[in-house]
Amino acid sequence: MATAERPPDSDPVAATEDGELGLDRILTVPNVVTLLRLLCIPLFLWLLFGAHRQSAAAILLAVLGATDWVDGFVARRFHQVSTLGKVLDPAADRILVGTAVIAIMIHGAVPLWFGIATLSREVVVTVMVLVLAGLGARRIDVLWIGKAGTFALMFAYPAFLLSDGTAEWQVPIHWFAWVSGVGGLSLAWAAAVMYLAPARKALVEGRGDRRNSIGGPGSGPVVPAPAEQRKEVGA
Repeated sequence: MATAERPPDSDPVAATEDGELGLDRILTVPNVVTLLRLLCIPLFLWLLFGAHRQSAAAILLAVLGATDWVDGFVARRFHQVSTLGKVLDPAADRILVGTAVIAIMIHGAVPLWFGIATLSREVVVTVMVLVLAGLGARRIDVLWIGKAGTFALMFAYPAFLLSDGTAEWQVPIHWFAWVSGVGGLSLAWAAAVMYLAPARKALVEGRGDRRNSIGGPGSGPVVPAPAEQRKEVGA
């Protein structure tokens, strides 16, 4: 017995995985998680500079860094990937890293050269993304090595902040901060270099897709060439 053919958009899960359905959604759980992480940044700054609660600020920053993977996991696991989320998630990561680095540099808990090296990497990647977008490149998938580097740095900076003092219990935390920080910074810069090849490919493919969309099938009426021109090209 033949079964009726299912319409191509009747399966929301499959359609979402193919990127054809639901990408324009705004109110999703992952986007709410990302927004909550952003809203916690002013609280972190207040704890550090307003209430002078160094340990509380460090713990909050560590929690925000540890939850970096939550929004991405929820988006993939429950098929709630959205165009806004693809932009908001990495933007939130960079805002969080930038704010944390500058705040902890001002506080004096991290060496100036280390903070500048971290910020320089974020500036390089951000400029690269903006330039590629302006040139019409397609979106580049985030490299796992870059996410690992950011993840390590988001533990290193709270550890630097928490270990800023003379107490005995702060010594091992300070060593952990350096191990995590140097490892994370190395991975982050390695990812920035590794983005060069995918960036070039994304630029070529993005421009090719744009040319195809302008001159491809259905873009306008096809005007037959004159008889003389057809003879010249062997038609």
